[in-house]
Amino acid sequence: MLFRKYHIVVFKDKQGSCKKFQLRGWFIIFLLFMTVSMAAGNVILWKKYAEHSRIEQGLNIAEKTVQEQKTQLLSLSQKITSLQGNLNRIRDFDSKLRVMINLDQDGSQAAAPKGGPANENFSKGYLPLYRQELLARKMHEFLRQLNVEARLEEVRQQEIMHTLRSNQNILEATPSIWPTSGWVTSGFAWRTSPFTGKREFHKGLDISAPRGTPVYAPARASVTFAGRDGSYGLSIRLKHNASLSTRFAHLNRIAIKSGQEVTRGELIGYVGNTGRSTGPHLHYEVRLNGVPVNPKRYILN
Repeated sequence: MLFRKYHIVVFKDKQGSCKKFQLRGWFIIFLLFMTVSMAAGNVILWKKYAEHSRIEQGLNIAEKTVQEQKTQLLSLSQKITSLQGNLNRIRDFDSKLRVMINLDQDGSQAAAPKGGPANENFSKGYLPLYRQELLARKMHEFLRQLNVEARLEEVRQQEIMHTLRSNQNILEATPSIWPTSGWVTSGFAWRTSPFTGKREFHKGLDISAPRGTPVYAPARASVTFAGRDGSYGLSIRLKHNASLSTRFAHLNRIAIKSGQEVTRGELIGYVGNTGRSTGPHLHYEVRLNGVPVNPKRYILN
């Protein structure tokens, strides 16, 4: 059968002619096998294509979900960073208040969360992690620690409020605002003297401002000195309580008199360039028991 000859005759319509083809049996079987194989191959390829399309669609959905999760995690990390910054500002404010009212600060500063990003940027510390499950777990742990810190801070604030109620006059006599507007050009620190070129300690803040800028009393006080004071030029000294005093130097004009009582925010003078000065500015000092301290420790605004 495989080697027998088969004849195929093809007649042309309306012409009366025909063509004759001669094929071996094995060739016909081969053609049938190829036809069946191609049909089966097409069915298999179609199934593979349909399966691939379903997998590709599922992968696209998964990638979209992962991207949304990454966006949500980034947003959450930014909110946590903002929350941490707010808590740090509250803690700093707490420290300043304790300094002002001479409240014991032992234990007032809570330790940074162990293993957490209290001392570093949260996004930089955690976003590079590849396992999102671990990332989410660490975020929840850090939020729990922040919640504990917030509760502790609330307790400390209640302690401060209780002390303030018992000492209502403390804040009124504490220099807690900036005495003038401007920018700090020299802080409470070691510096090179602009006059001698030698290293010396600067005992206050130099606040640069245009000549004539108003200077205000930072708290309730009595004026112990108002006049010219050597290298300080036109200057003012205020006594807020038995241990705390402030000094304002290089003024252009003084608006108060010695022995006068002033309140927080009251005009006391104007920025100038008198005395040993290189330009219009206010030299502002805070002294505790006669010893200069950093004025920024007391400034709240």
